[in-house]
Parts: sequence; structure tokens; C-alpha cells
Amino acid sequence: MKRLNTKIPQIICFLTLVLFITSCSNEGMSPIEDYGDASIYELISESSGSSTAKGAPKKGSDPIAAIAINAQFNELVKALEYVDEELDAGLVNLFLNGTDQFTVFAPTDMAFMNLYEALKISSIIDLDASLVLSVLQYHVTTGRRASNSVVPKNGMRTIETLLGATFDVYPDLSIMAVGNSANIETADISASNGIIHIIDTVILPIE
Repeated sequence: MKRLNTKIPQIICFLTLVLFITSCSNEGMSPIEDYGDASIYELISESSGSSTAKGAPKKGSDPIAAIAINAQFNELVKALEYVDEELDAGLVNLFLNGTDQFTVFAPTDMAFMNLYEALKISSIIDLDASLVLSVLQYHVTTGRRASNSVVPKNGMRTIETLLGATFDVYPDLSIMAVGNSANIETADISASNGIIHIIDTVILPIE
């Protein structure tokens, strides 16, 4: 009975999330836009309506967590739910109902599958929850950071994450992390509580 009581907040949070997503799908959420081969600065200009490529996309109507589920970032959502259940991390609620702004570098499902294959595991739950939490925090930085404040025109730009560790971004959209590298596939997906940049690899804060 005691264990059941400790699960009640997570169950309520999960049911709230399901109801929210159902409501959003009924209202018709906008799909993630595919920017194809457009350069990052063309993307910035298109999003901002400015020819100077200095703007950033306006706030979206849906929160980060809802966009992630609607876009079928299944493995990322599983990871969030896993650390919430095991560590009471509150990440789903943070990205669904939180008012603070965050920038999330969101790995695709294929990125997670490649990680599982490399580690010879079948699921995120095969990893220690504390390690998964650290990896998730390494994919998030505070503030609303569009591509014009993430991708440099030359040199590199260092991103400080919620974990405290950093990674570097280069003009060709590549990311050099502590333990590996990745590439930004799609940038500037605007949420009500931040911005999502899709990446092709789960970046690691340890070598």
C-alpha cells in the first residue's frame, strides 16, 4: 500500500498528460515542419519574417512535452517517464505545465535505437535511472534559444546544459559533446515554453 501511494502523483501526472494530448489532437496541432536543405540562416529568416536573419520564431501554442508526443519522439518520452517514475524527477510536468523557457536538443527515435544497439540493451529502462536523468539534462539548456543563438556563423558556440556540462556547436550544425558528436537535423520548432532542435544522436556527457 505504501508503494502504491508513492505512485499516485506519477499516475495523476501521466493521466493529465494523456488527457492533454487527446485534447490537443482534437483541436488539430500543427505538425513539425520539414525544412529540407534550407541553410540555418535561411531558416532563421523564414521563421522571423526578417531578411537580416537575426530574429527568432514566435512562441508556439503547445508545450514542449505535447510537441514531443505529437511528433512521436517515443523513446525520448519513455526516458522522461522512466526518470519521473524511478526518481520523481518531475520532467514531464516541467515540460508540459512549467512556465520557464527551455531549449531542448531532442534526439530522434533512431538516435535512441542506435544508442541501445551500441550498449547492447533493448530499452532505456535497462540503464540506471540516475544516468538517464543526467543524459536528459545534458540535452536541455535554460532560456529560449533559437538557432541564431545556438549556431555560430564562424568558430564555435558553447552551450551550458542543465547538467552543468557543456557541448559545442559549429556552423555546419554539428555538435561536439563530451562523449560523442551529433548533428542538428531540424531547428527552431517553437513551443509555448521553449524551442526544440532535433538532433540525430543521443549526446553523452561522459566519455
